[in-house]
Amino acid sequence: MPKLVTAVIKPFKLDEVKAALQGIGVAGMTVTEIQGVGRQGGHTEVYRGAEYRVDFQPKVRLEVLAEAGDAVRIAEALTDAARTGKIGDGKVWISDVEQLIRIRTGEKGDDAL
Repeated sequence: MPKLVTAVIKPFKLDEVKAALQGIGVAGMTVTEIQGVGRQGGHTEVYRGAEYRVDFQPKVRLEVLAEAGDAVRIAEALTDAARTGKIGDGKVWISDVEQLIRIRTGEKGDDAL
């Protein structure tokens, strides 16, 4: 059964994460710019003399489809590359993919990877 490795990371770590994943043979990934809030919470900024609260931080969501045997290795490489040791580094999780279909060929399951 294919797996989906999903991570939410700090945007400036994306190049390092991408290089690490390519280094272990990951050929494809999907990256989305998102906003989120976690333990780090928001912060207050001043713009043109007005103070306002920023509740959401910019983040990057990265998704990689993988064979079940590769998912943990991918998650570990991603985690190592994304870590700064500071609050707000993000999360990585692995989910089961119930069905996967390659649109172009109709291949299913691991064959569609």
